[in-house]
Amino acid sequence: IHVLEHAGAATGWFTTVEWLFLLSGGLTAAYMTKLFVAIFVSSRAVGQRPALKDYMSPGTHAALSVGAALLLVLGTLLPIAGYRLTLAVFGPAQGASSAPLPGTAASEAAPDSAAVPPSDQDSESFLLADQSAGAVVSVPRREYLIGAVAAEMPISWPDEALKAQAIAAHSYALYCRDHAAEPASGWLSVDPVRRQGYLTDAVLRSYWGTAYEENYARLSALVDSVLTDVLYYGSAPAGTSYFAISNGMTEASENVWGTALPYLVAVDSSTDLSADNYLYTVQFTTEQMQQALAGLGLLPDPAAPASWFGEAALTPSGYVASLPVCGQSVTGPALRKALGLRSACFTVQYQEGSFLLTTKGYGHGVGLSQWGAKALAEQGQSAEEILAHYFPGTELRR
Repeated sequence: IHVLEHAGAATGWFTTVEWLFLLSGGLTAAYMTKLFVAIFVSSRAVGQRPALKDYMSPGTHAALSVGAALLLVLGTLLPIAGYRLTLAVFGPAQGASSAPLPGTAASEAAPDSAAVPPSDQDSESFLLADQSAGAVVSVPRREYLIGAVAAEMPISWPDEALKAQAIAAHSYALYCRDHAAEPASGWLSVDPVRRQGYLTDAVLRSYWGTAYEENYARLSALVDSVLTDVLYYGSAPAGTSYFAISNGMTEASENVWGTALPYLVAVDSSTDLSADNYLYTVQFTTEQMQQALAGLGLLPDPAAPASWFGEAALTPSGYVASLPVCGQSVTGPALRKALGLRSACFTVQYQEGSFLLTTKGYGHGVGLSQWGAKALAEQGQSAEEILAHYFPGTELRR
């Protein structure tokens, strides 16, 4: 499936592979059932079941028993091992944006006007750096917005939330266009195979399955209704970043990326407190934590793990600004990245030889909370009202 998605294969190939899996599994089950019946159930004569000694030596019986036990154990452990290997190679699928800092790749000089349209103009196609393909692809605007919304929000969410996400994705892409150091190298990084940032039509067909036609019709109609809508701040598209769940407040951009933007400020998003997995706890052994901290250039004292972490300093929104770690000050976002935490709003506890880290929310916390957008849409707010709440001072232009 991974290879087919990467190659952009037609739907028929996905169906063929799925049927092959089903048939091979069914044939294997049928053969094993037949073997079991032949050895342990079938009788040589009506009403008579043969004794083991009649057709099987003790050595053969022992070998079959050990083999059956190994098959049971391996049948349980191999799928788990395969799952772990997949996570290690491809990483977990993420439905929420891990959008980079708006303007991270900004050049000191103005963008080349020959490569980049003026910032007050839209684009008919978007340049994407496809991480799985290792190439820059040009995607029509409508196709990109459909794929971006599908990657960021469940199709079952309210219309106005999906429309708000489409406008935010559109505006953010144009902002990245205008601030890219090398626009020809792609405005945004996406990975359709890992379902991050943007999904191709082939991936959508595999992802939605039999519901593809219905889901595509609904989502494309919503995208068409806001196809030319862009959020502006002043005379240029705004850097409308987005993420999954806040801690109850969004975060100011300067506390995450070091750059203050007047419309990326802290706003209330208290509806996020009811989000699925709002609180999430992960456990690290002392050895795992020591290895992770070593990646930050820190040297923890193995004899005193309880003293590795000090008391955190928080931002006004309640995210970790910095905290003492092994005698050095580390920023919350840096520690979040090093430990793979869901959020920079976290607490650390050490007990019984392990570290327990509990996070609130999911994502960098700057801009549009996707769960918050869902909640506001369910309360009857329009996409325009949702965006005005999360990006104060911006203007929606059609």
